[in-house]
Amino acid sequence: MLERLRTHAEEIFRSSVAAVDPYNAVKRFVALDGNVLRLGHEGQETQEIDLRPFERILVVGGGKATAPMAKAVEDILGPRLQGGMINVKYGFTTSLSRIEIREAGHPIPDENGVLGTKKILGLLQECGEKDLIFSLISGGGSALLAQPTGEITLAEKQDVTRMLIECGASIDEINALRKHISSSKGGQMARAAFPATTVNLMLSDVVGDRMDVIASGPFVPDTSTYREVQDVLEKYNLTDIPPAVEKHLHAGLEGRLSETPKEGDPVFERVHNRIVGSNMIALQAAGQRAEALGYKTLILSSMVEGETREVARVHTAVARELLRTGHPVAPPACIISGGETTVTIRGNGLGGRNQEFCLAAAMDLDGVAPRVVILSGGTDGNDGPTDAAGGIVDPLTVRRAEKAGMKALDFLDNNDAYHFLQKTGDLLMTGPTNTNVMDVRLLLVK
Repeated sequence: MLERLRTHAEEIFRSSVAAVDPYNAVKRFVALDGNVLRLGHEGQETQEIDLRPFERILVVGGGKATAPMAKAVEDILGPRLQGGMINVKYGFTTSLSRIEIREAGHPIPDENGVLGTKKILGLLQECGEKDLIFSLISGGGSALLAQPTGEITLAEKQDVTRMLIECGASIDEINALRKHISSSKGGQMARAAFPATTVNLMLSDVVGDRMDVIASGPFVPDTSTYREVQDVLEKYNLTDIPPAVEKHLHAGLEGRLSETPKEGDPVFERVHNRIVGSNMIALQAAGQRAEALGYKTLILSSMVEGETREVARVHTAVARELLRTGHPVAPPACIISGGETTVTIRGNGLGGRNQEFCLAAAMDLDGVAPRVVILSGGTDGNDGPTDAAGGIVDPLTVRRAEKAGMKALDFLDNNDAYHFLQKTGDLLMTGPTNTNVMDVRLLLVK
């Protein structure tokens, strides 16, 4: 029974990822009819842009899913497209004919990302009223579109970013900082591109699909402030940040530096921000596949946040309830959730939030009837700094570990879920998917 459940879980997960394929997402959203560009999903209100006034069409952008998005734009526009530049994570690439690709570091930005972003900003600053820009943004864009501002170095930006990641800061908190120590984020690319017209297409990897948070909103009005960034640093008691970063933030607090552009700024008058794919689309596809396999389905939420271990315990509590009472859905059941959790780093092991979720869940499932399988995977195929998308565990996972001489708690305490799940045979391996709409979690009960 468990083997069948595990097979179904992986099949359902792969269906969810396929539904948010970035190439198809753009092709569904963008259509060209003669000289008219149409934006919008079928059956919904669309927007039309007459291409005749524009002398050039360029593409810029960054993210894990940006390469296939760019391929779609190339296929749609053909020879109308003059060129452009995008930054992608190492390995997350494809063959393009008109747009230059630069591979760069994620989640910690590197020099390649800086060089690519510098070139993108240069392209934007050269644009005028007769230019149309396609901006293609997806998860990972915050790190990949890295251009430190002022006297801040890349190493200093890396250090302070790493501090926030390791202390368990939320993506909103991390991005608020990134926007204010960068020259590309928080609407600043819109400022660089003005007065050109920009079509900004986003594949959302953010809870609630908040446009200003997706890749730190390079073409979206920024809602965060220098004051909020300072509050985040104080919240996590980060007092040893690099001196150049501290100096820059203090200058912003004192009004000696301009804030990031806000709602109502004229630089946004010619920017069209649109979301072409999201976590909910992936969850709905998972539900459809699960139903086809004979499961009763329930989508809990696409907006799950919080400490990974605590979220895992909530899911295992649902599993126990299903086994005991048949609520909230009678077996065979597939409970689905999405969103993005956080991990507080306490050890020096290897893993990611999905793998840690699965290790914590496996510990809670120990001793439960072998009728439950839990999967948690990143839709991008890379969970943290690993080659695994996540994990698939069941009530016998911990027993398999014990037979191999491993104590689950030791690995959890060391944040070493990767090596634990590797030895128990519970890693979820998909390879890079070239998409990214946060995570998908599946709870299957027979």
